[in-house]
Amino acid sequence: MSISRFFGLCVLLVAFAVDASFASGFQLNEHGARAMGQGGAFAARASDLSAMYFNPAGLTYQEGFGAYVGGTIILPKTSFTSTAGKLTDMVSQTFVIPSIYIGYGMENGLAFGVGFSAPFGLGTEWPAGWDGMFEAVKTDLQNLAINPTIAYKVSDQFMIGAGMSYTFSTVKLAYNFGTYSSLAPPTPAATPGNVALEADGNGVSFNAGAIYKPTPALSIGASYRHTTKIEYEGTAAFANAQALAGFFPGGTGKTTITTPNQFFVGIAYDVSQDFTIEADYQWIGWSTYDSLGIILPSGPTFPLTGRPLQASSSTPKLWTDTYMIRAGGEYRYGDLAFRLGFIYDASGQPSKTVEPMLPDANRLEGTVGLGYKFLGGWSIDVAYQLILFKDRTVTGPASGDLNEFPGLYKSTANLFGLNVGYDI
Repeated sequence: MSISRFFGLCVLLVAFAVDASFASGFQLNEHGARAMGQGGAFAARASDLSAMYFNPAGLTYQEGFGAYVGGTIILPKTSFTSTAGKLTDMVSQTFVIPSIYIGYGMENGLAFGVGFSAPFGLGTEWPAGWDGMFEAVKTDLQNLAINPTIAYKVSDQFMIGAGMSYTFSTVKLAYNFGTYSSLAPPTPAATPGNVALEADGNGVSFNAGAIYKPTPALSIGASYRHTTKIEYEGTAAFANAQALAGFFPGGTGKTTITTPNQFFVGIAYDVSQDFTIEADYQWIGWSTYDSLGIILPSGPTFPLTGRPLQASSSTPKLWTDTYMIRAGGEYRYGDLAFRLGFIYDASGQPSKTVEPMLPDANRLEGTVGLGYKFLGGWSIDVAYQLILFKDRTVTGPASGDLNEFPGLYKSTANLFGLNVGYDI
């Protein structure tokens, strides 16, 4: 395997830095347990500090100083069945995604805050020596976005807000590649080569939103989060390349990835003083991931092909814009709150570019949550989310697919959210 292909596959993961949301692609949407328990249908209310992610206008609901701290535990499960009927289970892993918010609301309607979250992410690991080891083995990515935010209550009916985001991403990836034990004569090696990548990148973006309440019981919200252009740079280390060792000198690889922009619109209604329902539509601009270009220094010419094994490349990804539909409700009984939610998440990944690093698919998701207020300004929210992926079949190059590893992917995920809040 050439270093250019290796970088191409890994930077895909870096760019969408632990689904840990398991939203379409590698976008994460679990940024607060209260919203999570209602299926993430929160753009029209955004009535806790996680508003900094869902709709920054909701930050104006904060009175005085407040903090909302916690995270989401994600337990994914994926299996792959080859066209020959061989079943391989992905190695079990556990991911923890932070959601930390601090804010302050003033009496004049101004509010300020800063949020820490992971808007994109991935972690996958397949067994060593599995049939797809030349496609993917292990990936470990971490992504942190710092989102300072300001909001203003124009009136009791209209609020606005905006923020800037600085995103920092890191990735470590292990992979196998085919090699030769000898070139005279050309002899395929009995054992594969090993490669490891460490890379990082950063980028800046913004988000903005508004909430309008035409009546005390009705709330309409909209928010926008812009694309983030992230420039990555990393180095690759090759081991056991044997006769090909001299053709992979390594060096610095670079690429630029633009994460998708997204738009939320929601409407919430107080059915009664204690019962609120909301429905949201979330558009995600995954067409930004149309291709992946990698810049690398060229290596020595390989005599069997007449061209370098290490060279710059561009790989088509062909993702398309997609959407999520969210619906949820909250029933309040004294200091307790009971929540339910539903999500339909449409994948933007076409079948022809599905790969073991990212076997994405359409998803149906159900959520349940519980909240409790105690000791004056303290609160605790917990949530559970079940994600059911539609089975995804890759038919291989014979039918025009760009992926060279055909078979059937089956995936599910269990998510557990917890946030503790405190207001002074």
